[in-house]
Amino acid sequence: MIRLAGLTAGYGGSQVLFGIDLAIGAGEVVTLLGRNGMGKTTTIRAIMGLLPSVGGRIWGGDIALDGASVAGLPAHKVARQGLGLVPEGRQVFPTLTVEENLLATAAHRGPGAPRWTLPAVYDFFPRLRERRHNPGAKLSGGEQQMVAIGRALMTNPRLLILDEATEGLAPLIRAEIWHVLAQLKAEGQAILLIDKNLAAVTRLADRHVVIEKGRTVWTGTSADLAAAPQVRDSYLHL
Repeated sequence: MIRLAGLTAGYGGSQVLFGIDLAIGAGEVVTLLGRNGMGKTTTIRAIMGLLPSVGGRIWGGDIALDGASVAGLPAHKVARQGLGLVPEGRQVFPTLTVEENLLATAAHRGPGAPRWTLPAVYDFFPRLRERRHNPGAKLSGGEQQMVAIGRALMTNPRLLILDEATEGLAPLIRAEIWHVLAQLKAEGQAILLIDKNLAAVTRLADRHVVIEKGRTVWTGTSADLAAAPQVRDSYLHL
């Protein structure tokens, strides 16, 4: 469905990505792993067309969706291709209510009835129904993450991208988010995920892509990763 080939990018005159290769098929869950500062968020920004907003740009390589290049498209056009982002730090609209946050991104681009509507998100996250009139700034971190996921789902994405899905959340909320992602996978939702919880991501994901200093250095299944302690020691552990 989506393929990155030899992607290079940077900020100003500083190169950050030196050749990222990554592919995700329909219904597949893939993680992007690596230590802090290795280029994971830059990769996500490049995919979503967000690099120019933070002083960056794609330098080379390609990002193809169904074989058509989307590299360099502005963010709103990338989103219209069916990519939904749950950004690092959640970034909910603080003065909008939960319901307004969700409706702000609502879109339906395919035939038939949309999978994700306001009632569907409320059924998926019952706590948001209870908080639907609360402004984003008055929510807990876990509730904000639910809003961020629900907001991305309201775009009815073909690919859901989550940057640090459970960072800074309490253990019970983290467990709830992992349960939600497992449900989405069971429904056939394609997911690209960044998270530091190796135990959780190896239970959930089909494949893992490890990057080091802006380069893809390893790709494999959870079984492959479990059998490769040198990969974990060299590229994932502090």
